[in-house]
Amino acid sequence: MKKKYNIAVEATLEVIGGKWKCVILCHLTHGKKRTSELKRLMPGITQKMLTQQLRELEQDGIINRITYNQIPPKVEYELSEYGWSLKSILDALCAWGEQHIIREYGDKYAVLEDSILNQ
Repeated sequence: MKKKYNIAVEATLEVIGGKWKCVILCHLTHGKKRTSELKRLMPGITQKMLTQQLRELEQDGIINRITYNQIPPKVEYELSEYGWSLKSILDALCAWGEQHIIREYGDKYAVLEDSILNQ
């Protein structure tokens, strides 16, 4: 049986919805990342949740998992070509969030972590 959506945004949120997926994707717009790098950039996420979110994004074709045949094993994640099609959505979400922070708190730097993503 085919899935039915009431509105197309449901399909978008099914793929990138939730607390962490957009955050992961925003980090990956700045280049490939290892799991440990993502964990460091996202201190509020558990290892289990990060692994789950990465697997789901990979299953949906949004990110690529690159395994290097070396010892110790090395795995990196990057946006897939399909994942890059989300860049304008991610940029818009970041811009809106920045404006919201300014509206609510006045100074974005008072509440935003010092990060390359917040320049």
